[in-house]
Order: sequence, then structure tokens, then C-alpha cells
Amino acid sequence: MTGTAAARSLAVGVDLGGTQVRTALMRADGELLARAAERTDLAGGPRAVVGQISRLVAAVTQDVAPEHLAGVGVSSPGPLDNVAGVVLSISTMPGWVDIPLVAWLTEALQRPVVLENDGVSAAIGEWRHGAGRGLSDFVYVTVSTGIGGGVIAGGQVLRGRRSMAAHIGHMTTQPQGETCTCGNQGCWEAQASGTAFGDRARRELAGRPDSALATIGAALDGRHVMDAARAGDALARDLVAHEAAELGLGIVNLLHIFSPQAVVIGGGVSAGFDLLQAGIAEQVRRRALPPFRDVPVVPAALGPNAGLVGAASLVLAA
Repeated sequence: MTGTAAARSLAVGVDLGGTQVRTALMRADGELLARAAERTDLAGGPRAVVGQISRLVAAVTQDVAPEHLAGVGVSSPGPLDNVAGVVLSISTMPGWVDIPLVAWLTEALQRPVVLENDGVSAAIGEWRHGAGRGLSDFVYVTVSTGIGGGVIAGGQVLRGRRSMAAHIGHMTTQPQGETCTCGNQGCWEAQASGTAFGDRARRELAGRPDSALATIGAALDGRHVMDAARAGDALARDLVAHEAAELGLGIVNLLHIFSPQAVVIGGGVSAGFDLLQAGIAEQVRRRALPPFRDVPVVPAALGPNAGLVGAASLVLAA
């Protein structure tokens, strides 16, 4: 790229997770130009991971003129304080408590760095370049290991105190339900996350040895259930119906609280959205107040790249 029009037209998105650290170079139009990833060095701790991020950013920007790079956006699990640039805690990553990630990365990269919750980053990605494009009010829900999300309200990211709004996975949907990793009982995450979906499948399988799922063994998870449901397995279909009902219950709450134009569903479980859609819609029809029943619930458009796109978008919008 040459010329003043190209100045600051690129940004790097970083998706920090307990399994992988992923980076991507993005243009202002949302196109991802280069990618790099490494398995997260959990044993090495936060400083080692900062080193990984530095290497990966260097890998995707090696052919980029410095004046064209606006900075680096980081999508991270939380809770976190994105104003202070501090990760407050990550339960799945030992040692990640009160980590000044923005300060460390700014020093390491010598570039502007912004930090955002992973669910909010994905919401921003879908808002700017995906299924929420053109909407002023929508809720993004990611259903994977846990349940997270982000809210766009009145054309703005809803942040709340310390930018910790939209921890939607920890609203209580079943007071006598499963115990969540946070310690509470009946959180939406404990009832309807991909982890909960897989756990339920393994429990139910004990009484249904005739199911095709019985051949999978200890590796059984939600992906296997979706595949078996598509093939007509009775247990898998029952499990999918239960998952759809649990998801629908939480979505009804989101409709009533935020009054969005749409609810966008992402994360690994959304790969089975076509199987879940009718059950979610049934819960909305039964439980939502009439003015909320016509709000569409749709699958995410960006898939696993939503957080990367959202994080990079934050830099380009700054």
C-alpha cells in the first residue's frame, strides 16, 4: 500500500484463549489478510503469553509498512477492565489475576493496544461486518465452552460499570439447576453452554445404550450429538430439543431486558443452529410478551473470526 489514503488502514486483532492465541491482520473493510496462531503457553504464565502475542503480531505484520498499522486490539476472556487495560481474572488460565495486559503489550509492541472482553469483541465484529451490520440494537450470544456475549444498544456498545456489562451466561435461568463454574446454581451457562450440552449427553447415554452415541466413548461432545441428530438418532434429537429449550429460555430474558432488533447466536454450538432454531422459536412464542415475539434469532456470520474482527475494528475506529 502507498499514499496517504492507506495510512492507518490496517489493524491486528488478537484472540486470547485458554487453548490458542490467534492473530489476524485486518483491513478496514473487515477482510482478514494474514493469520498466525500458537497453542497458549498456560504453564509459562502471562508474561510468556505476552511474548507469544508479540511473535504472532510480528508474523502477520512482517510485510506491513509501520505507518499503515493503526494498532492492536485484543479480545480476551474476563472479567476485565478495558478502560484501565487490566485483565481482572480468567478462571481457565492460572495466574491471570490483575494483569496489566495493555501496558505490557504496549511496551512490547510499541504500538497502540486496546483490550476488550471476548464476547463484546465478537458482538462488535458481527455489528461492523457480520449479522448485526446496519442494526442499532442487537444482542450477540456466544455458546461454546461457556456462554458470553455483548450488547449493542442505541448504536453504542453497552459497557456498564468497569465495562463489565453483558456477562449474560451468569444470569440465573434454572434456580434449582446445575452448579456453574462460578459457584452459583442454575446459571444459563451451566444449563445451555456447549460444555453443559456435552455433559448432559454423557449422563443421558447411560440409560440409552441403543443410541449411536454409545459408540463414541469418553470423547462425546455436542458436535457428535448434532451429527447424530441429523442422522435421526432418537436420543440425540431429545438432547437437541432440550438444548434448544434451555437456550430459548435465556433468549426470552434477553428480549425482555434489551429489546433488540435481533439476537445473533455464535460459538461452536451455533453450527447446529438449523436444528435448534425451531425449539428456540417455540420458547419465544410461549414465554415472550407479544411485542417481542417477532424479533429474529439468527446465526452469526463471522464464525470463529468474530472476536478477531471485532478487536481489530476497535483499533480502526479509535
